[in-house]
Amino acid sequence: MAAHSTTSKAGRALSTRLDHRNPLVFDTHELGRRPGALQRLSRTVEAPKDLGIPEVIHVPEGRPVDIELRLESVMEGVLVTGTARASAEGECVRCLEPLQQDVEVDFQEMFSYPDTDDRGRRKAAADDDAEDDEDMIPLEDGMFDLEPLLRDAVVLALPMQPVCREDCPGLCSACGASLADDPDHHHDAVDIRWAALQGLAGTIQDGEKDNMSGTASDVQDAAEKQEK
Repeated sequence: MAAHSTTSKAGRALSTRLDHRNPLVFDTHELGRRPGALQRLSRTVEAPKDLGIPEVIHVPEGRPVDIELRLESVMEGVLVTGTARASAEGECVRCLEPLQQDVEVDFQEMFSYPDTDDRGRRKAAADDDAEDDEDMIPLEDGMFDLEPLLRDAVVLALPMQPVCREDCPGLCSACGASLADDPDHHHDAVDIRWAALQGLAGTIQDGEKDNMSGTASDVQDAAEKQEK
């Protein structure tokens, strides 16, 4: 994997040294710094760690990612245009069931040729070009690391609130039952403002029943006395 030190735009980083053995590091030497030269590359790599939105939806580490690149040499450097395809997984925010989603992202980035002195060291940028320089990622020994660019593209493409389907009804807010499994599921709602009155009405009804029971017993006792 590439080692990183200084952070640049969009969360990307300037590499201190790139490892050509890293499958997400690409070499541009075949272009030969000839403006107009083209190179097309296809590569399947294993997804790096944390590719996506943590704890929401992501491409699991090690899952295949198919990458197609078009490298074009221009005066300033190498224009990289590409597409990546992978399968992400996460959890539906409504019903909490696991889900999978195919992801296809397009991206484009300019990697600049670094200005070097006679010892191969990069010259300090002029004040007028400082702002433009911050917007360009320099090639390192003719190589560039695609991982930061891929990561940014995937994060932007994935939904912040993934759902298993657009019309997912979710869970019952009262008991947590799946509404997709039981479309007719419901609870008799009671307005909390009437709950106390309903309790009082129940108490009154119980008292009336007790009174009626007592009255009937008194009548029966009186009748028995008269018979005697």
